[in-house]
Amino acid sequence: MLTARLGVEVSALSRLSGGASRETWRFSAGGDELIVQRQRAGDIRDMLIEAETVRAAAAADVPVPELLDAGRTDDGVAFMILRAVEGETIPRKILRDDDFAVARVGLVEQLGRAAAAIHSIPGDAVVGLTAPDQIADYTAVIDELGEPHPVLELGRRWLLDHAPPASRSTVVHGDFRLGNVIVDRNGLQAVIDWELAHLGDPMEDLGWLSVRAWRFGGAGEVAGLGSIEELAAAYEAAGGAVVDPVVVHWWQVLGTWKWAVMCIVQANVHLSGAARSHELAAIGRRVCENEYDLLTLLEGAP
Repeated sequence: MLTARLGVEVSALSRLSGGASRETWRFSAGGDELIVQRQRAGDIRDMLIEAETVRAAAAADVPVPELLDAGRTDDGVAFMILRAVEGETIPRKILRDDDFAVARVGLVEQLGRAAAAIHSIPGDAVVGLTAPDQIADYTAVIDELGEPHPVLELGRRWLLDHAPPASRSTVVHGDFRLGNVIVDRNGLQAVIDWELAHLGDPMEDLGWLSVRAWRFGGAGEVAGLGSIEELAAAYEAAGGAVVDPVVVHWWQVLGTWKWAVMCIVQANVHLSGAARSHELAAIGRRVCENEYDLLTLLEGAP
């Protein structure tokens, strides 16, 4: 399939980690290093919408891998081919290794600029992006699981009672954090993994980036590296809207609450026997961590 699509010989095909929604492979073709991602069976999201989002992001000067091709195989499986970007994605290496000491100094500013660029993408640039009601959606998940989680119910009620007024709606990355960016010695090289992109409040991305789980042990509130004030200054300087820290805090609470629900779901995949996995089982222990984080955020709510 790759040779036919690209018109050149493909070599050095190797499997990379790809997550639950896709297979990811690296290969060489025509002297270039490329990546192909194939959507896994059962994933209800459309990778071709993701591909169009990447294309729109590039047009808005968001640092993203170059999209070379996207389509469906003869059996209907969606795929996209991108130019490989060199660098690191593993958060603990980015936060701790000496190789990234220079990168760490400017990374919060670069993430703020990238977020501003993401939120400049015209809302109608990508057909198929939706505007989900996340509280309703994740409440339905909790109800279906049928497990008592009083802290999560407390969090849900706080979110409903303190929801900020409707803001402007933009394209939102949906999973903007360490682990979904490529960083080299000089800093941010690309924002990747756009499968959760949607329309919504742009402050969602800033709040998600500062959820404690995505600090990976770092001391800074934002990505383990810096402060909300630093992020906001870079975001606003790059043309983003004025950042209200109260609204960002609300999205931190929602992100922490949402991640706790995701951890419950992943643990239940293991416990139900649907997919026995030490990794999924270990994620289950993070539920109590997120409940602790949620209570801490509510106690310090502005």
